[in-house]
Amino acid sequence: MDTLRFNLTMVFGLATMGLLSACGSEVKQHSDTVSYQTVITDTLKQTDSYQHNQTYSGTIRSANTTGIGFELAGKLNQINVDSGDTVTQGQQLASLDTVLLQAEQAQLSASLKQVEADITLAQSNLKRTIKLKQKNYVSEQQLDETEQQVASLLANQQRLQASLHATNLKLDKSVLLAPFSGEISQRHHNLGEVIALGSPVFTLIGHEQKLAYIGVPVDVAQKLVNGQQVDITVAQQHYQGVIAGISAEVNPVSRTVQLRISLPKGAYAINGEIAYLTLEQQIMAQGYWIPIDALTDGIRGLWNVYTLVSDTQDHSEVQRRDVEIIYTNEQQAYIKGAIKEGDIIITQGLHKLVVGQRVIPANTEIARSL
Repeated sequence: MDTLRFNLTMVFGLATMGLLSACGSEVKQHSDTVSYQTVITDTLKQTDSYQHNQTYSGTIRSANTTGIGFELAGKLNQINVDSGDTVTQGQQLASLDTVLLQAEQAQLSASLKQVEADITLAQSNLKRTIKLKQKNYVSEQQLDETEQQVASLLANQQRLQASLHATNLKLDKSVLLAPFSGEISQRHHNLGEVIALGSPVFTLIGHEQKLAYIGVPVDVAQKLVNGQQVDITVAQQHYQGVIAGISAEVNPVSRTVQLRISLPKGAYAINGEIAYLTLEQQIMAQGYWIPIDALTDGIRGLWNVYTLVSDTQDHSEVQRRDVEIIYTNEQQAYIKGAIKEGDIIITQGLHKLVVGQRVIPANTEIARSL
């Protein structure tokens, strides 16, 4: 029995030693293997310039946007349209109280008829006086006085006709007509108000082609010409506009030159809406295009990129370089700094790396597998 117990103890002991020996050899095998992280890289290529998209803003206005009103002062007697109404050219919009003008018209018409009757009588007297003068029955003075009376009455007739014509014009201008087809955007007065001379009653916006008025710097305006196509954005809609005019003076407030840009027919834009002009400019500056993900925060307003310096045939060491961002778009950055053409930079996974770390470029890993 003791012999059996001894044999079992020996068997378990040998088995345990075998397992420990196997584990030790496996640990030793793993400790001899060093794992290096694989990184995605790119090679820097220098360029002498970059395309810069600059956006300028302005407003939309119709070719005809007018505050329309009466040419006379008076009491507003009738309003036929209101804000939001569409009108056609020649349509009656409003009218003034014309009672006094009608009374003046009647008075002038009566005076004119009286003068015309006096002229008829004076001309008859003149004919008789001329016949009597031929027979020497009247003096030269009487003939002159008769002729002068006729001339005075004719002049008075012309004066009354002119006054009556002016009154008729006032009556016509007491009715406000639409000067062009469009839409009433605002009504400024109410029924019964006494409005001043030239005070606008409505703001009328024409249905003609919409225009964008956008200010740009002087140096940019000098590179543009009339008829040039440009990109315009209104309410997130993109249009191909045409430069219809370039101002000949600089705005004293904004210090910009105003462009007048025609939108294509069918473009939907509301008066006063903001329009954006996008111009592509070639900026001469040496630098390098890199992905946005290849940048990491630096110090003193600079940024950093991680470059690779060859350590061995298969491995490279991570180093940091200070760079300055010249221009960015949604995906790339144009940079300059302590880098040169041909440098290899890491483009992804910078948060997993530290300076001095040894890594394997992805292209080396691929070449090894081949």
